[in-house]
Amino acid sequence: MSAESTPDPAIPGPGQSRTPGHGRRGKGRRRKPTAKRRKALLVAAWSAAGIVVLGGTGAGVLYFKLNGNLTSVDIDQALGADRPEKADNGSENILVLGSDTRSGGNKKLGGGTDDGTARSDTAMIVHVYKGHKKASVVSIPRDTLIDRPDCTDADGAEHPAADGVMFNSAYSTGGAACAVKTVESISGLRMDHYLEVDFSGFQNLIDDLGGVQVTTTADIKDPDSHLDLTAGTHRLDGEQALGLVRTRHGVGDGSDLGRIQLQQAFVKALVHQVKDIGLLGNPKKLYDIADTATKTVTTDSDLGSVNSLMSFASGLKGIGPDKMHMVTMPVMYDPADANRVLVEKDKAQQVWTALRNDRPIPKSATEGTATGEAKGVVNSAP
Repeated sequence: MSAESTPDPAIPGPGQSRTPGHGRRGKGRRRKPTAKRRKALLVAAWSAAGIVVLGGTGAGVLYFKLNGNLTSVDIDQALGADRPEKADNGSENILVLGSDTRSGGNKKLGGGTDDGTARSDTAMIVHVYKGHKKASVVSIPRDTLIDRPDCTDADGAEHPAADGVMFNSAYSTGGAACAVKTVESISGLRMDHYLEVDFSGFQNLIDDLGGVQVTTTADIKDPDSHLDLTAGTHRLDGEQALGLVRTRHGVGDGSDLGRIQLQQAFVKALVHQVKDIGLLGNPKKLYDIADTATKTVTTDSDLGSVNSLMSFASGLKGIGPDKMHMVTMPVMYDPADANRVLVEKDKAQQVWTALRNDRPIPKSATEGTATGEAKGVVNSAP
């Protein structure tokens, strides 16, 4: 069954409200907030963390500058003790999240409607296996109808539970803390860390890297994301990369599931690019990228310092694109609304059980589920 094009987040789904989102930041290091601060797509968080590894080249003054760039949210304080237990098998789970604010300059970058709200445009659970040699990445479609638990945001405000709402409403309701609690409620997995990336920062990061090379097997033209690519090999600059990971029209079945497949392919290309860039021989470029990366990411408070982020990133260095298994949470199109999806509970449970036990996700967990039909449209360029 083919889904119709998913409406922009300005159009509430069943049970949604047009109430503006909070996007609040918790305790920890902060930058001075700006009105309707631009947040967005988080597919770069994996690389943003990895390139902060400075290899001992930074002097003290640079360290403190980079440290001052970081923003953190105290997820643990907001959520308290009512959470899944931490795994004791050496694995880690990281929620990588972005929001779809289109206010200000982001209207030009990402299209869509500026209604003052922010919802999680991209959500990925990154499960790093014991030994940190491989990882599984599970994308959660933003249009999934879920039962959102009650939650307390990072500023202490309480939000009641809601049934049958879109997954991306969790972030707009209670910010990072509510998004984490919702993911933990869906999966039963404890999120050990949280990473979020700034919208315009993503674009700057790709430009600092010198672009990312991909091969497209079909033409992609989407006026909403301002993307126009012919089939072939391209080195995408920041604006084009942002357009690619935001596009859904004219690719696959036109749904958010197809966009997820493009995002997953781009993440692999991006990780490949970062591993091959050879930054240690170019201290200035290394610093420029680290400066952009630390301005771009928002972390949980445990990662809210350069030392902590460097240690975390060092643990990811050995995971190349060939060691990343990327899937989408098993879903089916909602029979009542083709613009929404429902969790395939039995199959999804196979995914969560595998990750809880630090095992590979079985192939049977994703067989026969909705896909988006955009697999293979984007690949890492040779």
